[in-house]
Amino acid sequence: MSSIFTKIVNGEIPCYKVAEDDRYLAFLDVNPNAKGHTLCIPKLEINKLFDMEEEHYLGLMQFSRKVAKALEQTVECKRIGVAVVGLEVPHVHVHLIPLQDMDDMRFQRKTSLSPEEFTALAQTIAAKV
Repeated sequence: MSSIFTKIVNGEIPCYKVAEDDRYLAFLDVNPNAKGHTLCIPKLEINKLFDMEEEHYLGLMQFSRKVAKALEQTVECKRIGVAVVGLEVPHVHVHLIPLQDMDDMRFQRKTSLSPEEFTALAQTIAAKV
C-alpha cells in the first residue's frame, strides 16, 4: 500500500508544493511546528533514510539544502532546523523547520495557517528555490 507521501507524489492528494525535480519533492507540512515547516522527500518510496543508496541519499540532502536556503530567505528565523525521524510515515522525509527556539523542534507546539496563507507561502518559497 502506498504511503501518504507517495499519494502526494502521484497527485492523488494535493500539497503546497515548494520545489520539485525528477527525484525529489518539497512541500509545506500541513501540521507545522512553525510557519514554513517543509518536508523534502524522495519520489521513490523508501521507508528508512539509511536504506537509500548513497547517491540518492546525498541527492536528497543537496535538494534539502537548496530548499532550506530559500526557506531561510522567506521566513524570518534564527536558523533552519533539520530532523529526520521517520516514525509517523513509512517514507523517508527531511523536516526543514524555521527556528526561533528549541521548542520549534519538539513536534509538540504547532502553528495554524489558512489555506490562503499556505498557498502564498509555498509560492514565495518556490520563487526563491
